[in-house]
Amino acid sequence: MTFSTEPGMGDPTAVVAKLRAKFGPVAVVIAIHAALFYLISSGLLHRMAEVALPQAIMVSFVAPPPPKPATPAAPKVVAVATLRPPPRVVVPVTPIVQVPVQNTITASPPSAPVASEAPAAPVLVAAPPAPPSPGPKTITSGVEYIQAPQPVYPTMSKRMGEQGKVVLLILVNEKGMPDQVKVQSSSGSSRLDEAGRQAAMRAVFKPHVEDGHAVSVYVIVPLTFQLAS
Repeated sequence: MTFSTEPGMGDPTAVVAKLRAKFGPVAVVIAIHAALFYLISSGLLHRMAEVALPQAIMVSFVAPPPPKPATPAAPKVVAVATLRPPPRVVVPVTPIVQVPVQNTITASPPSAPVASEAPAAPVLVAAPPAPPSPGPKTITSGVEYIQAPQPVYPTMSKRMGEQGKVVLLILVNEKGMPDQVKVQSSSGSSRLDEAGRQAAMRAVFKPHVEDGHAVSVYVIVPLTFQLAS
């Protein structure tokens, strides 16, 4: 015969309490799962959800009817005044009475004596103006310098490789100084033409003498710009 050494093993109440403490939570979980299964299978859970949740309400907006087009106002009727024709004016016709006229001869008054015309004054005829003195003549050769033109080659023309020959028309006064310098033939570069013109303005010429007097003349001076190869 075997006797248990644990206290309370012979007491049925203690055994039931120990079994309840051990298997009580498991029984509760099983009961809850069984209740959920019953609710789902019978459809009670779906009906409970429909009652608890608010139902969706469908709202549709209806557009207001378009406004009626405004009725155009009837045109005004304006009475047109009728103009009366102006009254006619009757001009009485005056009868023409013919009066007999006697033939009369009227002597014309004596004419005044015609004064003799005075002799016409002599007309002075102005003498024709003297012909203008001829301008300075142009010298194409034999130009003599005291200081010849010394043109300066433009730096930009050197960089761009510009070359050419410019022909200048220079007006030299009685003192041998250039009064005016014009480009008669361009070199093809405005920089080279201006460099030649400036060099000609710095030059000094020997005065041109005619009949023992120094006179102004035009001289033609060519200047060549050429880069060293």
